[in-house]
Amino acid sequence: MNAGSGLAAFQVFSSGREARLAIRRGDCLRPTAGIAPGMVQGNLAILPAALAHDFLRFCQQNPKPCPVLATSAPGDPRLPALGDDLDIRTDLPLYRVWRNGELIAEVEDVREFWRDDLVSFVLGCSFSFEEALVEAGLPMRHIDCGANVPMYRTSIPTRSAGVFHGPMVVSMRPLKPADAIRAVQITSRFPSVHGAPVHIGLPEQIGIRDIARPDYGDPIEVRDDELPVFWACGVTPQAVIAAAKPEYCITHAPGYMLVTDLKNSSLAIF
Repeated sequence: MNAGSGLAAFQVFSSGREARLAIRRGDCLRPTAGIAPGMVQGNLAILPAALAHDFLRFCQQNPKPCPVLATSAPGDPRLPALGDDLDIRTDLPLYRVWRNGELIAEVEDVREFWRDDLVSFVLGCSFSFEEALVEAGLPMRHIDCGANVPMYRTSIPTRSAGVFHGPMVVSMRPLKPADAIRAVQITSRFPSVHGAPVHIGLPEQIGIRDIARPDYGDPIEVRDDELPVFWACGVTPQAVIAAAKPEYCITHAPGYMLVTDLKNSSLAIF
């Protein structure tokens, strides 16, 4: 499946709702970086209610990779705090369905997989702070290339809660050293969407053996005059799911986010 093909790959929407409606119609199967400028995007984890308390505690123990933006009531596909006319079952371009820690399906709509006991968690996404980086003149190569941001499982452990444990996942953006310093300053303003980087340079120090082979997303060139800059990533729950093996859950496919009605500017703390 080539998620970047077709005219929809180049379409930009003026609001979160407009983007969601296009996605719901099946008109926009693509990674969502840059799809609706100014609007907050979110990672997704949907779990049975019996596991929801432990997962919430896991997120609270690990706020860098798992900053919670909103949660749903059991069985309710709506999240009114994030947008009107929002249906979590249809409004992401691509979902993953898991059983006992194994990926069993990638689908564009999860209504057939829905259960009355499912609780949705929407977590902050680095696509939100990318807008501030771009406004400051920092290049985002994956956006310029029309690619998905590269993401890596690391040797950085998360803090466990109940059944949930596993490694942190990070996203990477190559930047020149002066731009990397500026990126730290800018993203520190956005703790609810991962905040400042967790590591800069020397990927082998955080367990990344080959930066040209990401675990999720697309490979992006790191040039000789650049440093790889790593942020905690909301794909971390998917590495945790593989480790903890819950009996059932649904997530977003990496890079294919929920576009909300919240403004990125509302997340800045200074």
